[in-house]
Amino acid sequence: MSNQREQEGLKNLGRKTEYKSDYAPEVLETFMNKHPENDYWVQFNCPEFTSLCPITGQPDYAEIKILYMPGERMVESKSLKLYLFSFRNHGDFHEDCVNVIMKDLVKLMDPKYIEVIGLFTPRGGISIHPYANYGRPGTKYEEMAQQRLMNYQMTGL
Repeated sequence: MSNQREQEGLKNLGRKTEYKSDYAPEVLETFMNKHPENDYWVQFNCPEFTSLCPITGQPDYAEIKILYMPGERMVESKSLKLYLFSFRNHGDFHEDCVNVIMKDLVKLMDPKYIEVIGLFTPRGGISIHPYANYGRPGTKYEEMAQQRLMNYQMTGL
């Protein structure tokens, strides 16, 4: 099994976990999708996401939801965990965190479609729930992204 991981280029899976102290997109890893011809959903929920407010330095807490339709490559879950953990000491606004996560994953694996939702806990009596999505340009997924964005219901999450 470790030989197969090495052939895929996976470095973290099955090894001692090393946590980065700041934003670290370089820890993200992918593996080949065995069913790239199929349209199907993959969802990750990270209920313990933490980042820092860039103004006050206070921690912000959120549940991050990532939903995507993979193309040729898929994100490896341990590397995603390490990546999301790397925001712990990183100062960025809620909307920036969600958009950076989405853009990093698009760059990493070129999915057919992806959306990232941040359900941040209230600070000062107000919660913020940013949503970002992407559909591969020139495909039906680009149109899907526009439709989902325009019809996105932020309430009742």
